Amino acid sequence: MALEVKVAFLLPLFMIVMLSLGSDSHTLSERFRSPAIRVVSNETTKKAPDVAAEVGRYEDVAKRIIELAVFGAAQNRSYRRLADFTDTIGNRVSGSRNLEMAIKYMYTAMKQDGLDVHLEPVKIPHWVRGKESAEMIMPRAKSLAILGLGSSVGTPPEGVEAEVLVVQSFEELKRRASEATGRIVVFNQPFISYSETVAYRAFGASEAAKVGAVATLIRSVTPFSINSPHTGLQIYQDGVKRIPTACITVEDAELMWRLAQNKQKIVVRLIMGAQTLPDADSFNTVAEIRGWQHPEQVVLLSGHLDSWDVGQGAMDDGGGVMISWEALSLIKDLGLRPRRTLRAVLWTGEEQGGVGAQQYFNLHKENISNFDLVMESDLGTFTPMGLQFLGSEAARKVMEEVIKLLAPINVTKLETDAEGTDIFLWMQAGIPGASLHVADSRYFWFHHSEGDTMTVQDPHDMDLCSALWAVVAYVVADLEDMLARRP
Repeated sequence: MALEVKVAFLLPLFMIVMLSLGSDSHTLSERFRSPAIRVVSNETTKKAPDVAAEVGRYEDVAKRIIELAVFGAAQNRSYRRLADFTDTIGNRVSGSRNLEMAIKYMYTAMKQDGLDVHLEPVKIPHWVRGKESAEMIMPRAKSLAILGLGSSVGTPPEGVEAEVLVVQSFEELKRRASEATGRIVVFNQPFISYSETVAYRAFGASEAAKVGAVATLIRSVTPFSINSPHTGLQIYQDGVKRIPTACITVEDAELMWRLAQNKQKIVVRLIMGAQTLPDADSFNTVAEIRGWQHPEQVVLLSGHLDSWDVGQGAMDDGGGVMISWEALSLIKDLGLRPRRTLRAVLWTGEEQGGVGAQQYFNLHKENISNFDLVMESDLGTFTPMGLQFLGSEAARKVMEEVIKLLAPINVTKLETDAEGTDIFLWMQAGIPGASLHVADSRYFWFHHSEGDTMTVQDPHDMDLCSALWAVVAYVVADLEDMLARRP
């Protein structure tokens, strides 16, 4: 499924999300401006045979990393770490006490692992769900499972009770705009792909408010459901009335659609105690193995530490966090130290639009020429299929050789279009970027729902992902030259 979540759609959406969540003192147009950064090309003239020979010298090192991660003393370690972390802390929504505890947990754990660890302050949104419920009153009484969407306003204490208008698209809503005034609009949009269907979750409330709706209920953005709602971020448009919005299950959305098709009058009562509090103080958590020759130059690995306030946040994105830590642990355990610094960044505020990563970028962009490669894992840590890469042709030729070192675990495919909210700004500025591609067909089954728990994770898959992450990061960080970047 995530093969369809391509960079062409995701990066503009991520930018809208990220930049629309800045300080209220900025206008949307100001937030949407691209950073004024000039990146100088460092295209190398090294010939392909030279690249193959240089990278080929790391074959034995790569085998040692793989052996330790998959069959040796580190077998299942990333899984055990993730289980202990998520079982101890639970979910970690932006601004919450749980997120604070998670940051302290990871700081202490990585320190104890012998890594150089520090925290970098950031400000993040603080949205609180509060108590919420929904009930269909007519044509029969039925409790509806809901999850309010991030940044939604709440209802009055007594709730909102109104007749329902069910539509299947934005186009249908426009055609039936005269019917929407004073109603709760239910979007029963079919799931096509996450990249296309997520627009209803993100923008449904504002589109419905434009035609006079008093609230919206959005069919959860998932291809598979067992009557579980999925939450996520929604974005209010400037100048449009803010109305309460929540996701309902696929089953309940289809039920109300069938009732509407049969000309049944549907009435729903919605109660939401959601509120947005002042931005909270938080941190990006950073762990390093400093380079022996060029410590100022950086290969960055990452995952995001925050999650939504449901499930355990094990898949999204506890797995990405743990394999980024594990990659450094594997390299340290083998006594390896690359030329350049390996830096694992555990982002905060990703689910709110990458706000922690945006502040990290603003803090470090003056040293942008020292960033060699940025890597992100945020589509699960299922069986690895390959590495997605965005960079210059010269850099791609290097990465094609690096990924061949993963032949012992049969992961040698270098794909196009690296993606990720938290590394987008770096890639936009010309820095080579890489993201983990896994067998993620089930990812959106559990995404942003109570189903995102340790039960979704597999120890062997996490070992394979950790091995891939460590081999790629170490070899790129130890090559004689930095990767060539795009002009």
